[in-house]
Amino acid sequence: MAFVELPIEKAFMLFEPGPVILVTTNDGTKDNLMTISWHMVTDFTPRLALTTGPWNYSFGALTQKKECVLAVPAIDIAEKVIRIGDCSGTCVDKFKTFALTPLPASEVNAPLVAECLACLECQVTDYIEDPGIFLLRGIRAWIDNDRKERRTFHAVGDGTFVVDGEIMNLRHLMADKIPPGV
Repeated sequence: MAFVELPIEKAFMLFEPGPVILVTTNDGTKDNLMTISWHMVTDFTPRLALTTGPWNYSFGALTQKKECVLAVPAIDIAEKVIRIGDCSGTCVDKFKTFALTPLPASEVNAPLVAECLACLECQVTDYIEDPGIFLLRGIRAWIDNDRKERRTFHAVGDGTFVVDGEIMNLRHLMADKIPPGV
């Protein structure tokens, strides 16, 4: 089979990162939710990066309060998560509209999301204006071990998604690179 050229506009779809997540913020008066798929871990520590900009209502809280929660939804709430990303917190109370439950976090004012599989409380450590990258440090992690649905979903970039499936364990090939306790 020979390679054929892919339009450059579609190249990002080959490298789209981890699961679609919710980012929660609190601007001092209001909790908000934002759907995002452009994020990544930066190493084996809880340091992450995500991309957004002033077009998102959550941007103000991220830049001013310098904290957030990254919440990992499973596929059972996938449609809600996508709909959350299709409206603005400027005019919609997303927790109420989408029947999601904010829970108090331990270290930040942004809430955890009860319906999600996991949540990571984060502090913003830096913002790189161009290309709009927030650098985050995770400070407290939570997981719902009783949650039955654990499959996450990943954006391809064109409105389609890939759902987690079978796990392939190749830890033995990476044992010298995996930090203790991971």
